[in-house]
Amino acid sequence: MYRIASKKALNPTVTQMEIVSPLVAKKAKPGQFIILRVDEEGERIPLTVAGTDPEKGTVKIIFQIVGATTEKLNHKEEGEFIQDFVGPLGVATHTEGIKKVCIVGGGVGCAIAMPVAQEFHRLGAEVTSIIGFRNKDLLILEDEFRECSDRLVVMTDDGSYARHGNVTVPLKEMLEAGEKFDMIITIGPLIMMKFVTLTAKPFGVPVTVSMNPIMIDGTGMCGGCRLTLNRDGERITKFACVDGPDFNGYEVDFDEAMSRGRMYFDFERKAHEETCNLFKKA
Repeated sequence: MYRIASKKALNPTVTQMEIVSPLVAKKAKPGQFIILRVDEEGERIPLTVAGTDPEKGTVKIIFQIVGATTEKLNHKEEGEFIQDFVGPLGVATHTEGIKKVCIVGGGVGCAIAMPVAQEFHRLGAEVTSIIGFRNKDLLILEDEFRECSDRLVVMTDDGSYARHGNVTVPLKEMLEAGEKFDMIITIGPLIMMKFVTLTAKPFGVPVTVSMNPIMIDGTGMCGGCRLTLNRDGERITKFACVDGPDFNGYEVDFDEAMSRGRMYFDFERKAHEETCNLFKKA
């Protein structure tokens, strides 16, 4: 059992928790993830490590309340326990040799992008961060990004805060103005990562995307997280849990990934509604 050391609502649908897990806290690196179960009968869900405190032995997770399991997790309070907390899993984000990086985060994906930006800042790289949200009410982690970024641009789709528009607008402006980056790292909704990649392509800047497909065991055995990459004229299969979650954005078949990601949407929505009803009756 793993104790919840702290809990904080970042906005109405996004929650941050610190979980006591000394071994994971000691080993986890930016870009890696954990798999947890809320209780003995719960499903396994992957969540990215949003930060660690090895001295306290805690691991920070940030999740959006979208399905049955995240609804159950959000009803847990500080001092209570969750059943399983396994990790670190996946391959850490590549940082070697990168001196100037642009981090592009969207929505709750900013929770994954933040520790990556912090790591580059710690290593002395020049960090430009672009973060985007649908509206002001969904904004998270602005102060944290400002602290670790040499330049921060905040966007909202409806213009209710900061700049009006999506994250590709300032990225394109920077690239057209001659800005050079060693790497663009983008983390967020699949459609956002697809268009960040398309925006960067004419300028030849390497793009890394963090993929979060359906995942069950986290060890490459189930095949649920498979992705198709187009590499050197061939279509090859990779698994996000062991080969990723970071991939070359120019190789990812985003359309296939988006199609597979929608497969269980109706089922998950129904499960979420049933879980909410259970808590209302309790």
